[in-house]
Amino acid sequence: MVKESSVYLFFGQDSFSKDIKLKRIKEEFLAKEIQDFNLDILYAKNLDLLGLQERLFQLPLKTKKRLIVIKDAQALRENIKAFILKYIRRPNSKMLLILDINRYDPKDEFIRRIIDYARVFRFKELARIDTFTLSRSIQLKNIDYSLQVLNQLLKNGEKPERILGGLRYTYEKDTPRPFASIKRRLKLLLNCDLDIKMGRLKPEFALERLVVKLCAL
Repeated sequence: MVKESSVYLFFGQDSFSKDIKLKRIKEEFLAKEIQDFNLDILYAKNLDLLGLQERLFQLPLKTKKRLIVIKDAQALRENIKAFILKYIRRPNSKMLLILDINRYDPKDEFIRRIIDYARVFRFKELARIDTFTLSRSIQLKNIDYSLQVLNQLLKNGEKPERILGGLRYTYEKDTPRPFASIKRRLKLLLNCDLDIKMGRLKPEFALERLVVKLCAL
């Protein structure tokens, strides 16, 4: 068993709480004025083995440890997973590796093997979600949760046009709501669709702005 500070596992989809925990970890290990020099935030889908190896064995600058955070670590390539399983047995003592995994799956062999070597932090996992989940959350005017659901839909690979289509279907079928209210919502959807198609805004930002505006109605 390695020292508990060598490898951390974040399980869950509550990105807000994860960010708060990461901020506290940075405050514990890194001086504020040199945080950028001792912190790497990487994304599994863009990560290659050589790039990870180079970062894992870098020396910290004017502090005891460096931090590496790998987002969506469940999507790591198999050769990287194999390397990490070897690495955690004899990790770099000056490195804190944080693996951020969206959902705990006890059947996942990588998780089962690594969990004995890691300090585990569990965060809230969202239930199975779709555009109707997003629509219901917007109807309740819960901005924070609606943005969380939107972010998870995009992470799951849901296309912006399908998200807009799901919201449009919900509002068109929402007969109990006054027509003027439905019309305002459909106009916001149309404007968002135009912003994306004409390249005025990045899809993620356009959808986030849409959600905030819909919750405010």
